[in-house]
Amino acid sequence: MVKRLFMLAAVTGVSVLVAAPAFAQGAAGKQATSSAPSASSASSKKYVPPKTPWGDPDLQGNYTNKYEQATPFERPQEFEGKRIEDIQANELKAILERRQQTAIERAPFLSGDPTGKIAGPMEFRDIYEIKKSIRPWFVTDPSDGKIPPTTPDARARQASRPARGSSFSNGVYDSYENLSLYDRCITRGYPNSMMPAIYGDSFKIIQGQGYVGIMMEMIHETRIIPLDNRPHVNKGVALDMGDPRGHWEGHTLVVESTNFKERSIYRNANPEKMRLVERFTRISPTVLDWSVTVDDPTTWTRPWTFSIPLTVNDEEPIYEYACHEGNYAISNILNGSRTSEKEAAAKK
Repeated sequence: MVKRLFMLAAVTGVSVLVAAPAFAQGAAGKQATSSAPSASSASSKKYVPPKTPWGDPDLQGNYTNKYEQATPFERPQEFEGKRIEDIQANELKAILERRQQTAIERAPFLSGDPTGKIAGPMEFRDIYEIKKSIRPWFVTDPSDGKIPPTTPDARARQASRPARGSSFSNGVYDSYENLSLYDRCITRGYPNSMMPAIYGDSFKIIQGQGYVGIMMEMIHETRIIPLDNRPHVNKGVALDMGDPRGHWEGHTLVVESTNFKERSIYRNANPEKMRLVERFTRISPTVLDWSVTVDDPTTWTRPWTFSIPLTVNDEEPIYEYACHEGNYAISNILNGSRTSEKEAAAKK
């Protein structure tokens, strides 16, 4: 944690790092730990979470998904024919050993430099505790662990959308619009904002009567989920994080989101048709299962579901994410591209 704070200060130039406001913690949030349980212990018996003072299941606390840094989204080829429930504990342990080693070996090249010389500070990365993962892959439905095929309409829609670059690709950029919303520190969209990233993998869940809030360190976004059965906003209103509506089904928080923006839509889906149904379920005192069903009949041939565990980690609460639209990186990238163009022209 000390290294994390030091590197944040060094990279951003911020001398003092201010934590997000300390909201009241529920009983679940008081479980101070940074260890992920094994897959077998997480599912060995039905866990009953504590209740809030007003009677809702208490999901509050500081969470991380950093242990799933190297978890493949879909089932890897090496597990052809297997389901998640077929993977034994000793097999998963061996898998995680290999993934940990591979992640460390690849780290110097994550910035796009083929020589690995400008990878940035390794202390900045959430890649050192992959062996605490509890998932072999994320897609749970279909049972083959694969995202269903896209429709012809979806393929045509994707081909018509302008290509976006990345600050990791060493490309030439004509405008800030050539860079992604993520690069520009605007949004990662949803559900991308809850996916493991190279750092900043901390989340905080807070609850009030009739509401649940989810704060995300990366790109400093917050979802406010009403639980009062209100209808979704008008179809003319589009949001980068969608318009969420929640309710309880037993101990599970179920959240339905619609009204997404095209600029940040997930996996090139149809923003007018995509519907996400999330399920947040505490499966142990230290693990919250986050399951997402993606439903868009104009993009995929059937609905599909992925699931990622969020693990309680009070040692790394949310800190300021010192990145903002119009930051120096964008102007420097554009200046670098103009310089490269002048150098190329001078050689002609």
